[in-house]
Amino acid sequence: MPLDNKEPDKPELSPAGKQVKNDSQQFAMAMELPFVIVAAIGVGGLMGYGLDYWLHTKPIFMMIFGGLGFAVGIRDVLRRTADK
Repeated sequence: MPLDNKEPDKPELSPAGKQVKNDSQQFAMAMELPFVIVAAIGVGGLMGYGLDYWLHTKPIFMMIFGGLGFAVGIRDVLRRTADK
């Protein structure tokens, strides 16, 4: 057991291995992004629905918070794709 805190040397990937790793990371991100948007809209809509139920109003807060959730979801998707 080495006493230094260095990571063990990892073997260098071949160009084909790097391409496979890059493709799999892109595929994973493409599968994740729709869930990010839907979750943001769902959370915002549920918060708005809760406010509408609590304040006995028409679905105005649900629409406002759902729209804010959509904007936050789009911002998050753009932020995640800008890093790559």
